Amino acid sequence: MNIQNYINGQFTDPISNEWLDNYCPSDGEVYGKIPNSSIEDVEIAYQSAKSAFGLWSQTTLEERSRILLKISELIEDNLQELAEAESQDNGKPISLAKAVDIPRAASNFRFFAHAITQFFSESHESVGQNAMNYTLRQPIGVVGCISPWNLPLYLFTWKIAPALAAGNCVVAKPSEVTPLSAYLLGDICNKAGLPKGVLNIVHGSGTTTGQAIVEHPGIKAISFTGGTKTGAEIAKIAAPMFKKLSLEMGGKNPNIIFADCDYDDMLNTTVKSSFSNQGQICLCCSRIFVEASIYNKFKTDFIEKVKELKVGHPSEDSTQIGALVSKAHLKKVMGYIEIAENEGGKILCGGNKVTVKNFENGYYLEPTVIEVTNNECRINQDEVFGPVVTIMPFYSEDEALSLANQTKYGLSATIWTNNLKRTMRMTQQIQAGIIWVNTWMMRDLRTPFGGIKGSGMGREGGFEALRFFTEQKNVCIKY
Repeated sequence: MNIQNYINGQFTDPISNEWLDNYCPSDGEVYGKIPNSSIEDVEIAYQSAKSAFGLWSQTTLEERSRILLKISELIEDNLQELAEAESQDNGKPISLAKAVDIPRAASNFRFFAHAITQFFSESHESVGQNAMNYTLRQPIGVVGCISPWNLPLYLFTWKIAPALAAGNCVVAKPSEVTPLSAYLLGDICNKAGLPKGVLNIVHGSGTTTGQAIVEHPGIKAISFTGGTKTGAEIAKIAAPMFKKLSLEMGGKNPNIIFADCDYDDMLNTTVKSSFSNQGQICLCCSRIFVEASIYNKFKTDFIEKVKELKVGHPSEDSTQIGALVSKAHLKKVMGYIEIAENEGGKILCGGNKVTVKNFENGYYLEPTVIEVTNNECRINQDEVFGPVVTIMPFYSEDEALSLANQTKYGLSATIWTNNLKRTMRMTQQIQAGIIWVNTWMMRDLRTPFGGIKGSGMGREGGFEALRFFTEQKNVCIKY
């Protein structure tokens, strides 16, 4: 099938008639083509958004909320179709997409549909000066949203929903690797009654389409989720143009396990935090540090559970580990496994490609556990973004803290302990934007989301997202 751009409420081919192949990770076959949109396509999308902004920005909060809620309902009504599309594009199990990705996409629209009606500004009475200050929060105008391939509709809507709720119009680009669910979203928006031009979806490569969005002088803000290297390039372009930037980038997240944890809960959750979505989640804990007194027990029990994980075709209900997103990514992940071995890492399980019957050309890999002795090795410093984790013992709280912080990233961290004082000390000192204690991936959409250091700048989620997608204007009136 040929996917088209969604511009001004209509589906259109790219002006240049240039197309990219779209691969299905589970069988390695090309199943369709997507536009490789040019500067001209982005310009048409921008003009469409610009024309729609005056009306949309003046639409009442109640009406905006009603439309976003309708989009949420339609996503839920099309759960099966969207989950199958997500699996076909990404390689993840359909069961995972049905349980997590698509429901979360619906929740994103529902949450911001309600949040915008509760969003508030401030006022300050200047006593003795007979003056009143109040702050307006107004939509920016046309904004750019660029999302990644690992959680396609989940993260696409995480950006679009607050931007629309705040009254902006959007030029959005999903990953060229996983475009299908974003394509289907266009039809849902039409059915929900979203006015033409308010949301425009252009497909294509990051170096062509994405760069055209970032460089466009009329697009005043960029919300990006993806790799740290790409985020740095976006910042180089956008900063001299004084665009607002929200960059959610890579992670090399530590999972710190103390001996006083609830062991069974920790073990089961650690399997999930290591290998969910084939390890292709920026929040996965790829560095596991275990207190020495329980290290050998953990190593035995963890490997036993990892070996039980079923690698298979995404359509099978029994599949727990699906295909990696692309042939190139599979090659990259396997390259890191080889690097780890060359640097002295010991593969405790996994490390091999998996051949699935009748889908021999799919991009499947065993979940892999590597024992390391040096936290500075590349497998512990570079973001691999696959079903690969390392394990390593520690002997004191200070050492655990040092190991956790010894990376250029600072997205998330997980701590397993029942010691309250230790929890308070560690959470204050770990360099990460998100810290889970005795859990993982427990999300409240009201809370700020984002990282520090090489993991990003700015925050998404809750009112933080609405603040990003609005400009403040202070008004002072003397009476």
